Amino acid sequence: MQTESVIPSVSKGKAVRSVAIVEDELADFSTDSRVLLLSAMALLIGAIGSAVAYALIWLIAAITNLAFYQRWSASPAVPQGNHVGLWVVLVPVAGALIIGVMARFGSEKIRGHGIPEALEAILLGRSRIELKVAILKPLSAAISIGTGGPFGAEGPIIMTGGAFGSLFAQQFHLSAAERKTLLVAGAAAGMSAVFATPVAAVLLAVELLLFEWKPRSFIPVAVASIVASVLRIPLLGAGPMFAMVAHAPLSGTELAIAAGLGVVAGFASGLLTMLVYACEDIFQKLPFHWMWWPAIGAVFIGVGGVIEPRVLGVGYNTIHSLLRGELVGAVVIGLLVAKAVVWSIALGSGTSGGVLAPLLIMGGALGAFAASWIPVGDTGLWALIGMAAMMGGTMRSPLTAMVFAVELTGDFNLFPALLIGSVAALGVTVLIMRRSILTEKLARRGHHITREYSIDPFELARVRDVMDQDVPSVSATMKLSELSDRIARGDSDLSRRQGTLIMDGQNRLVGIITRGDIVRALRQKQKEEMTVAEAGSTDLVVAFPDEPLYVALTKMLDRDVGRLPVVEHDNPSRVVGYLGRAAILSARIKTYEEENLRQRGS
Repeated sequence: MQTESVIPSVSKGKAVRSVAIVEDELADFSTDSRVLLLSAMALLIGAIGSAVAYALIWLIAAITNLAFYQRWSASPAVPQGNHVGLWVVLVPVAGALIIGVMARFGSEKIRGHGIPEALEAILLGRSRIELKVAILKPLSAAISIGTGGPFGAEGPIIMTGGAFGSLFAQQFHLSAAERKTLLVAGAAAGMSAVFATPVAAVLLAVELLLFEWKPRSFIPVAVASIVASVLRIPLLGAGPMFAMVAHAPLSGTELAIAAGLGVVAGFASGLLTMLVYACEDIFQKLPFHWMWWPAIGAVFIGVGGVIEPRVLGVGYNTIHSLLRGELVGAVVIGLLVAKAVVWSIALGSGTSGGVLAPLLIMGGALGAFAASWIPVGDTGLWALIGMAAMMGGTMRSPLTAMVFAVELTGDFNLFPALLIGSVAALGVTVLIMRRSILTEKLARRGHHITREYSIDPFELARVRDVMDQDVPSVSATMKLSELSDRIARGDSDLSRRQGTLIMDGQNRLVGIITRGDIVRALRQKQKEEMTVAEAGSTDLVVAFPDEPLYVALTKMLDRDVGRLPVVEHDNPSRVVGYLGRAAILSARIKTYEEENLRQRGS
C-alpha cells in the first residue's frame, strides 16, 4: 500500500510531492486482500475445470468407441483389441484430417500439445485466450486421442482449463497478473480433475506456468485444484489412478541405483526432445500446407499401431501394466522404441495432443527394461522411478514429477527415490540442452523465456544501498546562465549528472533542474535574468533511504523521470542522497558479481 503526502516548499509556496513508505512495503509478502476475491473466483473455476475434464474424458471414450468399435458409447475403451484389421491405419488419418481442417479454418492455436500455447498466452497474450480456442482445443484433442493418437490428455486439459479460466477472468476488471492467476487456476483444476493429483497440479503451476512464487497467485491456484479434485470423485471416481502396493523404504543401494536410472532417463529425455523437433523440421520442409501435416504423421501412427498396438491412444492401461510389472524384456524395448518414434512424428506434425502420458509410458518402459539388470527391487518400482525421471527431465519440473508419481500410485515410501531420479534427470537435461521440449517451441517462434526463478534485486535492495551521497546541488538564486557556463566548462560536480538539486538559503530542497530544463529555458527571452529555480521544477517526487528500490523505480516510471532526490522521512526537505538510473543499475551489478565473481573466503 502507498499513501501520498504533500510537503510544503518554504521558498516557493509550492508542493514537494512524495510517496511515503508504509509498513506494508517492508513485509515479507506483497499480497493484499484481493487474494480473497481471486480465491472466491477460483472456487467456481475449479468446478468449471472438473466439468471440462469430465467432458474431455467422455469425448475421448465416445470417439474411441466410434472409431475403433463402430458403436455409440462413452464407456471406457482402448484402441487395442479392435477388429478393424489393417484398416486401423486409416483411423488416425481420418482424425488428423479433421484436426487439420479445424486448425486451418478454426484456430491455429489448437495445434501442439497445449502447454507451450498456455505459456505463450501467459507471457505474450496478457493471459487472454479466445472462446473458440476453449471449444476447439478439447474437441481436437479428443478426436486426436480417440482416433489412436499416441498422446495424453493433460496438455489439452491444461490449455482448455486455462482457456476457461481466462474467459472467466475477462468478464471482470482484473489486471493481467490477476488474469494469469485465474488462467493457471483453470489449468491446475483440469489436471487435478483428470489425474486426481491436486498437489502435483499446483506444483506444475509453480514450476511451469506462474513464473512467480507469491501467495497472491499460489492460494487461488491451490483452491481451484482442491475443488476440482473433490468434484472429480462423483464425476470420474476417486484416485489414485494406478494404485500400487506400497514398497518398503528403500536402502542406500537402491537410492544410488535410482540416481543412475535418473541419469539414463535424462539422456533419453534429451534424445526424445531432439527427435521431436527433428521431425518438426522435416515437416517444415514438406511442399504442403501445414493443414495436411497431421494426416501425414497419422499414417505413421497407424503403421505403428499395426506393429505395436500399445502405442495407440492415451495408454493409461499400458502405464498400469508397466507398474504392475506385466511388461518385461523385449516387449518393453519394442514399446519404448515404437512409442518414441510414433509419438515424435505425430507431435512434430503439429497435431493436437499432450506429452505427459507418453512420457510416463516411455519412462516406465525404460525403467522396466533396466529392472532386468538390477539385482534389487521389482519391475514396478523401477518403472515408476523411470516415469518420474523421464517426466522431470523432459519437462524440467522435478518436484511435479515426484509428487505426480506418488499421487498416481499412492506409494509414499518412494518419495526419496523419486526425488533422486527426477533431479538426476533434470541435472542431465539442463547441462546438455538449452531448452526443454516445452520451451523449444516458443523459441522457434522467436520468444525466449527463462525458468530460473529468483528474487528481483530491486526488491531486495534499499535506496540507501545504492544512492549517491555526493549530492549535486546549486542555490535557488543562482542565475541560469552561470549554471550553464559551469556545466559547459566541465564542472566535475555538475557535468557528470543529468539533474542538479536546487536548495534554498537554509539548504532545504526546493526543486531540481535537468539538462533538458536548461536547454528549454535558454531558448526563452530574458534568459540572463532567469534563476535556476524559475527554470527548474519544484513539483517533485522523492525517495526515502529505507524504501525498497523497486518502489523508487516505480516512481520514476510513473512520472517519466530519470532521477530522484533522497530525503529524510521526518524532514522531507532535507536531502541525504541522489538516486539516478546508474545507481539503480548497480543493484544488478551486485547480483552479477555474486553469481560470477569467484574468490576464496576470508
